[in-house]
Amino acid sequence: MAKRDYYDILGVSKSASEADIKKAYRQMAIKYHPDKNPGDKAAEEKFKEAADAYGVLSDPQKKAQYDQFGHAGPQGGFGGGHMNMDDIFSNFGDIFGGAFGGGFGGGGGQRRAKGSNLRIKVKLNLEEIASGCTKKIKVFKLVNSSDVTFDTCPTCKGQGQVRRVTNTILGQMATTSTCPSCHGVGKSVKSKPKDADENGQKREEELIEINIPAGVGEGMTLNVAGKGNAGPFGGIPGDLLVQIEEEEHSELKRDGINLYYDLYVNFADAALGSAVEVPLVKGKAQIKIDAGTQSGKILRLKGKGLKDVNGYNQGDLLVNINVWTPQKLSDDEKKLLEKLRDSSNFKPAPGTKDKSFFQRVKEMFN
Repeated sequence: MAKRDYYDILGVSKSASEADIKKAYRQMAIKYHPDKNPGDKAAEEKFKEAADAYGVLSDPQKKAQYDQFGHAGPQGGFGGGHMNMDDIFSNFGDIFGGAFGGGFGGGGGQRRAKGSNLRIKVKLNLEEIASGCTKKIKVFKLVNSSDVTFDTCPTCKGQGQVRRVTNTILGQMATTSTCPSCHGVGKSVKSKPKDADENGQKREEELIEINIPAGVGEGMTLNVAGKGNAGPFGGIPGDLLVQIEEEEHSELKRDGINLYYDLYVNFADAALGSAVEVPLVKGKAQIKIDAGTQSGKILRLKGKGLKDVNGYNQGDLLVNINVWTPQKLSDDEKKLLEKLRDSSNFKPAPGTKDKSFFQRVKEMFN
């Protein structure tokens, strides 16, 4: 089943402000909150769906990727299908305010720390881009050591927040803020292995499988949710950001979803007509060169380009024909051409003007 558009899920337009997006999500989250819909699986799915949409549209980088590439950009938003209720409350629980009596979904003031994101580059050839592919990449990332023990944070007594009371001209004022010692986690490290850092984490290698959709391009960044550094103290893992690098093809040039190929034919084939082969992303195709074909003519092979990354369109292969003029001739070849030089068939028609390459391409698509 195709994923719904994130803007449709929240009922906002693409031009909606950050405040409008947050307001729309809060309304949906409260409407479908588990506390209001106990045992209702349909409401739970809508609750998760809204959180997934908000996870993307509230993040400027992910929102930009989604606006350009659709679901293939951020690859599933905040959770990418992996999030659970605890993840939602930990990341977006403050949006509910006091509506359900617990800012973080029943967890008091504690929150789960989120791990940092990792960035890698993946180089793809045109064949991999055309069909999509799966890459297995070794990544060094922070993981939580299993030999760490924890104590309750002595500053906030495990609450994750500290309360301060100050005297003002109007009387006492109480403020609550995130604990500066544990950063809201409510724990502190009691003991850890020597190779672990202050958060009880160490760096290990992991082999990660990345599914890359067809039609990606140079500079595009895919977001693989939950595959970044582990969250300290058993928190939420960060994301793996995969930047695409595109290898240049030896024969085909790319422009969006269309491919271009410069075909050189000799004078005789252009004058008499011929059948020649041109390269495709996979294999070859035979095309017909009509008799009298002029240099600069463009032949269009419909559907032989690349897929749109959103899966809506299929590009074409445009073959630009160049008539090759020989630079060295034998004496017999020179004599033959001398006989043909004065023929009216070998002279351009009066007023002949060549159109630019871009004009010819534009005419093909109109």
